[in-house]
Amino acid sequence: MTAPLLDTTSAAPLAEADAAQPAGAGVALSAVETEPGWRAASQRCAAVAAQFADSVDREARFPHEAFDALKRERLLSAMVPAEFGGTGLSLADVGAICETLAHGCASTAMVYAMHQIQVACIEAHGSESAWHRQLLAQLVEHQWLLASATSEETIGGNMRTSACSVELDGEPGQQRFRIEKLAPTISYGAHADGILVTARRTAESAAADQVLIVALREETQLEKRGGWDAMGMRGTCSEGFRLVATGLAEQILPAPFADIADQTMLPVSHTLWASVWTGVASDAVNRAKAFFRAQARSKPGAIPPGGLRLAEAVGLLQMMQARLSVALEAARTAHHARHGGSQADAPLAAMLGFASDMNTLKTSISTTALQVVQEVLMICGMAGYKNGTEYSVGRHLRDLYSAPLMINNDRIAQNTASLLLAQRPAAPGRA
Repeated sequence: MTAPLLDTTSAAPLAEADAAQPAGAGVALSAVETEPGWRAASQRCAAVAAQFADSVDREARFPHEAFDALKRERLLSAMVPAEFGGTGLSLADVGAICETLAHGCASTAMVYAMHQIQVACIEAHGSESAWHRQLLAQLVEHQWLLASATSEETIGGNMRTSACSVELDGEPGQQRFRIEKLAPTISYGAHADGILVTARRTAESAAADQVLIVALREETQLEKRGGWDAMGMRGTCSEGFRLVATGLAEQILPAPFADIADQTMLPVSHTLWASVWTGVASDAVNRAKAFFRAQARSKPGAIPPGGLRLAEAVGLLQMMQARLSVALEAARTAHHARHGGSQADAPLAAMLGFASDMNTLKTSISTTALQVVQEVLMICGMAGYKNGTEYSVGRHLRDLYSAPLMINNDRIAQNTASLLLAQRPAAPGRA
């Protein structure tokens, strides 16, 4: 992002951008138009991601090739409503894209999921603001990539409190903001066109009185404060930065961050993350099935020894898929209820139930995905343990070890316990 937000003439036409792409990508790409188009487009992007997944992991580098493909396919704006020029896909559809991408490269899928979380927050809580409406239109046109900075060195991973605060200067209607934040991680921050930053509303505000700000690249300075030599998800490039950003006061989302987090950020995060982890586990199971069939062909008439483990892995994967499907339906129901009436009219029990459901989705899928890949490793044996074979699952396992740590499962379980304590138990014989 090298141009001001309202400058619609600065970016080269898409045809010129496509022509500038390096030759030899190996996959012919075309713009997505209809529902069958986006599904096929995601599969083509997953093929590109898979081609470079090992080098992305080995070098701990950003998956440039996969995101060049995603931009050419115009999938970065998949969740933007049609009124702004986007594809207007549902959360379930975007989850399907995340799962497909995860078959090729978990880091690519996770970055894509985190980007869509930011898009969902802007669309749900900023679409009444002229500045944010224009941002969505520009995102569609230029296929901008959005990142997030919610953690803070003095706060840790508790995104519901901030130490830094917004500084406002200027007359009403012409105010500008300044924000300085020490972030221990900003995933793919150095590669993003915009970063959504949490901060206290003012220097006098309480730590939990937060706002969410869209910081644009041209007015944001990132001073690197830490590297990313991690066990897995190495392509997310989740480095630490000192972030200093300025801009128009209109870039601050009008809704309190507490509402954004409860209504959109957390439920969308947990469903899209779960989609990514399900995709990683699914790809591992596919490798186990291929290994099992190869063993069976080598000894006709005999069931290979990994058969029982394969049945267990498939059963666990199916439970993950069913749990994710239930969560997506719950999210759809909650969305319709919220937009069909006032949030204040929603029953407290339903709100608490939805929050606890989203929490248990994250904790259950993140742990079960690891179980699935561990079963696959036992099925494939040394062929799965070694890198560079068609049955290798070392990268899958390392990537999934991050899943229980992304908002630590222990913290989520403690929060879930509080939510369950606040809920009135159902009468005997009732759900």
